[in-house]
Amino acid sequence: MTGRILADLGADVLRVEPVAGDPLRQALPLAGARRDPDASLRFAAWNAGKRGLACAPDDPRLAAALAGAQIVIDTPGWPGVHELDPARAPQAVWVRVTPFGLAGPRARWRASDLGVMAASGNMYCTGFADRAPVRCSEPTGYAHTGPDAAFAALTALASGRPQIVDLSMQETAMVANMGGTLAFPKTGDRGRRGGANVGRSREIWRCKDGYVSFGLRGGAARVPTLELMTRLLVEDGVATPAWTERDWAKFNPNATSDAEFRALEEPLERYFSRHGMGELFAIACETNMMLASANSPKEMYESPQLASRSFFGPLGELAGFPTRFALVESPKDEVAPLDARAPAPALEDARRAPAPEWTPLAPPRSSQRGAWEGARIVEFGSGAAGPIATRYFAEHGATVVKVESRSRPDFLRVYALGPGNPHGLEGSALFNTMNVGKRSVALNLKHEDGVAVAKRLIFWADGVLENFAPKAMRGFGLDYETLAQERPDLVMVSSCLNGQTGPHKDYPGFGGQGSALSGMNFLTGWPDREPLGPYGTITDSLSPRFGATALAAGILYRRRTGKGVHLDVSQVETALYTLSAWLLDYAVNGNTETRMGNRSLRAAPHGAFACRGVDRWVAIAIWSDAEWARFAEIAGVRDASLATLGARLGRVDEVEEIVSRFTHERSREEVCEQLQAAGIEAVPVADFGDLHEDPQLEARAHFAALSHPVLGETLYERNGFRLSAAESGYRDATPVLGQHNDLVLRELLGLSAAECERLVASGAVETG
Repeated sequence: MTGRILADLGADVLRVEPVAGDPLRQALPLAGARRDPDASLRFAAWNAGKRGLACAPDDPRLAAALAGAQIVIDTPGWPGVHELDPARAPQAVWVRVTPFGLAGPRARWRASDLGVMAASGNMYCTGFADRAPVRCSEPTGYAHTGPDAAFAALTALASGRPQIVDLSMQETAMVANMGGTLAFPKTGDRGRRGGANVGRSREIWRCKDGYVSFGLRGGAARVPTLELMTRLLVEDGVATPAWTERDWAKFNPNATSDAEFRALEEPLERYFSRHGMGELFAIACETNMMLASANSPKEMYESPQLASRSFFGPLGELAGFPTRFALVESPKDEVAPLDARAPAPALEDARRAPAPEWTPLAPPRSSQRGAWEGARIVEFGSGAAGPIATRYFAEHGATVVKVESRSRPDFLRVYALGPGNPHGLEGSALFNTMNVGKRSVALNLKHEDGVAVAKRLIFWADGVLENFAPKAMRGFGLDYETLAQERPDLVMVSSCLNGQTGPHKDYPGFGGQGSALSGMNFLTGWPDREPLGPYGTITDSLSPRFGATALAAGILYRRRTGKGVHLDVSQVETALYTLSAWLLDYAVNGNTETRMGNRSLRAAPHGAFACRGVDRWVAIAIWSDAEWARFAEIAGVRDASLATLGARLGRVDEVEEIVSRFTHERSREEVCEQLQAAGIEAVPVADFGDLHEDPQLEARAHFAALSHPVLGETLYERNGFRLSAAESGYRDATPVLGQHNDLVLRELLGLSAAECERLVASGAVETG
C-alpha cells in the first residue's frame, strides 16, 4: 500500500519480488475462477501504477535499481521477501516496516494484522464484553501503516539526509486509540468492549433492512441533528418527553444519567425499526442530519457522491477499481491526477523486465535537526482529522500554528465541559492528545481583521491544512480558489467527510459517520450480531495519515518546482481506498464478504483465545501447514487429518476448540514465549494498562511526558516511526487556547505592538 500511495503521487515505483512471485499473488480474493499468478485482486489493488521486477537477490538488475533509488521500502522478516542490506543503497531513504520495530525485546516477534491490532490496545476495546476482543475483518493495522510509511518516506526525503526509517506497526496502530491509552495512569481505565455503544451512548441501530449510525452526542454541531430527530420522532408518533422537553443546545452527555440515556434511546429504537436504511440516509442527505447508513459495497457502488467524484473507474480488465485517495487541482492544471494509471505488473513481465534507468540522485544535505525543521504549517478546523495530520509535522520539527476561536471553540474542547472537568476548555483529554507541540492563536474569523490576520498567516506558511465543511473556508474568503489568485504557489490540503465536491459535499459528519459510510462498521464484529466500531471511529484516525502524506507531497512539490497545489481529501474515500481488495471482490465477483469475528479465509486458527486470568486473551494465527505441524507438536495434537489449511478451514470450530484448550490454563506470556520461539504468531491482546508496561514500547520511548500549562505533567504518544539521522519528538505540550497570540502576531508575522493592541481591542484577536 505504501508503494501504491507513492505511485499515485507520481513516483516511479518498482515492485521487486522473488522469481516465484510475491506471496500476495496467491492472496484472496481472486478474480473469478482464475488461479494464475495474476489473479489476486489484493495484489492488483496494491500494485497498480507500478513497474515489476521478479528476480533473485543477487540479480544485477536489482543492484542497478538499488543504486539509483531514492526510497527503498522493505519488510524484513516477512515470509517470502528478499532480505536486503541497506548498505546496498547508501544514498537512499530506506523505510523498514516491521510489526514491533527493528530493536527491542519483541523486535523479532512475528505478527500479521491480527497480532498488530492485539498489541495496540485497539482490539481489546472492540467487540462485546461477553465475547473475545475482535478486529475488523479487513486489515486496519495495514490500512493505518500504508499511509504512515508513505509519510515517513517523504519526511525522511524532506530531511535531505539518507537514513533508515524504523516503523513499528504496533505504535502506528496504537495512535488509532485516539488518546484512550493515555488516561490509564490517572484513571486506571484499562478500556472495555462496549458493543454497539460509543462511550455511554448507543451508536449503531438496527433498521428494517440493515443498520445506521446515529450518536447521542453533545456540541453545537450536533444540535440541528438532534432537533431534527425530535421532529421526526414526533411525526412518527414515538416521541417522548425525554426528547420533546429538552433544550438540545444545553445537552451534555457527560452530565446525562444512564436512565436519561435509556429514555432517549427507546424512542429511537422504535423509530429506526420502522424505516429502511436507504430511506433514513436519504433523509440525512437532504437535511444534513448526522446519520449514516452502515454501507456494504452495494451502497458504495451505487453512491451518487462517489460517482460524481469518479472514485471508481476501469483499470485494465478490472471495472469498478478504487482509483485514488485524493483529488488534486492546481493553477493551469499543471499536476496530473493522483490515480493509478496502469494495472499491476504481470509476473511474466516482471521476470523479463530490464533494470530501471535511474540516475543516482543523492538528496541535498541539510544541517537541520528535525526532518521538517523550518517548515511552517497553518491548521484551520476542529475535531480529529485535521489536528492529527499536522501533529505529525510538529513531531518532526515544523512550526505548526493552530488557528482557534475563543467565541467558537473547537467542539472537542467544549465536549469535555461538565462536572468532572475542573479545567474548562483546557480540560479535554481528546483535544490535548491531538494538538501537542503546536502554537495556538485565537482569531475571530467573523471579523474582517481576523480574516486578514489569517490570510497573512496563510501567505507566511509553507503549507495549509483545513478540515472545515467545504462552505466554511469559502465563507471566510480563505478557500484555495480565492487565495491562489494572489498566491499561485499556495500548498493547501482540504479534508472533510465527503470531499469538496459532489451532491453530499455539505453532509456533516465525524468519524462515526465515516466508519459507517466506508464499510468499516459492516466489516467489524460477529456475523450473528450488529456491526461495531472499530474502537476510535476509524476514519478519524485513518484519514489524517493520508492528509499528512498529501501535505508533505505538496510541500516537496513546491520546493522542487516553485508551484502550488490543492489536495482534496475525502475521509470516506481514504477508508474505501484501504478496502480496495474487498470492494473489487464485489465489483468483479459479485461477492460481499461481511464481518466474520476474528476468522480469516487464509489462515486457521486465526483468532483471540482466552488465557488464564480475567479477560486475558492471546491472538494466534497459523499461516502454513508447517506452522500447524509445529503447533500440533507443542500442544500434543495427534489428528493428522488437520494437517492442511483446507481441512482446518473446513473444521474451524474444532480447530479453535483445540487451541482454546491449549491456552486456557496458561498465561498469555507462557503462550507467546513458547509459540513465538517456534516461529508462530502469538501476541497478547493488550488493554490500556498493559501498554504502559509493554517492554517493547518502553524500549522505543513511545510515551513522552511534558508539562501542560494547566494540566501539569501529561503523557503524550509518539507516532510509529523513528529516523536514524534526524531528531524527532514534541518540544512542548498542547497549548492553551490563544497561548501564542503574541508570538504569532509579533514574531512570526512581524506586527507592531500598536497593531496587536488594535486587533485585540477590535475583537479580531481573542484573548482570555
